[in-house]
Formats: sequence, structure tokens, C-alpha cells
Amino acid sequence: MSLLVNPIIEQSFAIIDREIGSHDFSPDEYAIVRRVIHSTADFEFARLIKFSPGAIDRAIAAICNCTPIVTDVSMVKQGIVSLATKTFGNPLISAIDRVAEPLPGKTLTETGLIQCWQQFPEAIFVIGNAPTALLALCDRLSSTSVRPAIVIGATVGFVSVLESKAALADIDVPQIRIEGRKGGSPVAAAIVNALIVLAWERSKD
Repeated sequence: MSLLVNPIIEQSFAIIDREIGSHDFSPDEYAIVRRVIHSTADFEFARLIKFSPGAIDRAIAAICNCTPIVTDVSMVKQGIVSLATKTFGNPLISAIDRVAEPLPGKTLTETGLIQCWQQFPEAIFVIGNAPTALLALCDRLSSTSVRPAIVIGATVGFVSVLESKAALADIDVPQIRIEGRKGGSPVAAAIVNALIVLAWERSKD
């Protein structure tokens, strides 16, 4: 089964390849960068995306092992559900959908993320919107040796966004991170979808 059968996507990838030119990304890194650019039409992401050593291999292994994927918001979940469903069938959990009321002094997404961390501490965590959720995750990682398979940090906006990404960068955890204020649900979903495709291709080798 090919996961890239859409000729428009293939044509778009060819345009991206031509316009981005030479680069220093590994083949796996570039597959992720290219999908993010395809989802945003923004070549600046080639400069903003950061990979920790071994993060992609860790993510691929986790996907192949059907590790749960925890997203901060439902929009990220919806962006990956189609590809996840027709490949490895990883459980998909949206943190914000797990709670009806926030904990005192916390946002709904932050509350949901804390609950997901308690239940799935070794999951794939994908934060594509809420900096409070990423900060809550980083707070827990700073006081435990338990590590998620990978953290994808693509928070977006102006309030606490830079702080959340800086907190993630300071923690020894496999991660793919978008620096600066840019990010968002489409970016986070694109990263996960690229990882799923890489995992699928590797499983067929």
C-alpha cells in the first residue's frame, strides 16, 4: 500500500524540492521538513524545526509498536487520524477531550495533558497549540526519569509560547521542536504524519 498516491501531493513535493535546493538535513529529517512546508507553504520552517539526536528513530519505533499518541487538542488528532488508522492503528488521545472542568488555576488543555501523562507517561506527546500543556508536560519531565517516546513541540501564538519551547529544549527527552512563535495544529499533524509514513516504509524493508 502506498501512502502517497495523490499526484498533487507528489507534484507539490517536487516543487518544494526544487525551491529548497541543497540542505543539510538527513533523508528522514527532510521528509518531515518537506511535509511541514507542504502543509503551510512556509519555507521558514526549514530553519525553525529542530531534531534532538535519535528522536526520529525513537518515534518510528514507538509508532511501529502501536504506542499511544497523545495530542493537546482535537484538531491535531483529526489531522493524523486518517493515516494512523490505515497503518499501525496507534491509539489516539486528545487531552482536551478527556476533561469537562479544569483543575484550579489551570487551563482545560493543561488539565487534560496532566491526566494523559499520568496514564500514558511513555506515549508520543504532540503539542500543536497550547503552551500551557507543553509547560505542564515539561514540569513533570523535570522531576522524573520516565520519558515519553518523543515530544513534538509546535505551540503557536504569543503568550508563553517561547517559554514553553525553551522549557522543552532544556529537557533531555527525544523531541522535534519548532522554534519561535510559529507552529500550530497543521504543523504538529504534518510532523506526525511524516513519521507515520517513515515508519510504514521502514516496516516494509
